[in-house]
Amino acid sequence: MSGAGVAGAGVAGAGVSGAGVSGAGVAGAAVAVVTTGIPASASASASAVPPIVPAVRSALRSAGDPERAVGQQRYMKSALPYHGLTSSDLRGLLRPLLADPGLAPATRGEWESAVRALWDGVEYREEWYAAIALTGHRAARAWQDPDALGLYRHLVETGAWWDVVDAVAADRVGPILLSHRPVVTPAMRADAVDGHLWVRRTAILAQLKHRSATDVGLLEDVLDANLEDSRFGREFFIRKAVGWALRQYARTDPEWVRGYVGSRGARLSGLSRREALKHL
Repeated sequence: MSGAGVAGAGVAGAGVSGAGVSGAGVAGAAVAVVTTGIPASASASASAVPPIVPAVRSALRSAGDPERAVGQQRYMKSALPYHGLTSSDLRGLLRPLLADPGLAPATRGEWESAVRALWDGVEYREEWYAAIALTGHRAARAWQDPDALGLYRHLVETGAWWDVVDAVAADRVGPILLSHRPVVTPAMRADAVDGHLWVRRTAILAQLKHRSATDVGLLEDVLDANLEDSRFGREFFIRKAVGWALRQYARTDPEWVRGYVGSRGARLSGLSRREALKHL
């Protein structure tokens, strides 16, 4: 990241699940897609908001650095302001809240309600990062199934920027795909040709952490659907995702990646090619 110390996707691992994924180098490039910011709005009455939501917001308000916040917002090209927390600050702030049994969601409905309240009522971008951390709450392990994909698609479509989408793709959608392949694999193929750029990026990155468990046929299909001659194939965030997915899988099967890169010719962008072969 930059010197602004943006608290980003890495907070997905704040004492709940695996480390978050950051799109290294992505935000530094010129972009054609404008990040979205959802105006704060109450999606439920105050009495219906799960207690972890006001607890998180109160903790966020008590911390931060206004000077750093300005740099973070500029770096992330964000319509939303920041409180000015670093990733480590945010993880430390969220850890006791996520570990507090009195704040833990008791039902799937309460969990999803809390996530959506933080997300849809966002005023500061760290609330989005907190919502992603909450999706990985230990109480929610039983709810990481295909029924959760609607929630995650909502986060992807409305977040529409790499700092939130990449964590959702690799740390939330990816494990569900791995555990429920017969149901989710067709959904990933459909998402790879979706009309929303960030839904496509999610499909490309969903197997980022699957290593030897990668479904190579699925990987090939989602990549082929997003090469230079595809609808979003010339967009930076798609070209970068294609290269990143190949680079990661090259750690498991470098020969397959070399073969894929060599066989796609001019359909594979120079950026994707360089990323794919970076460590080969």
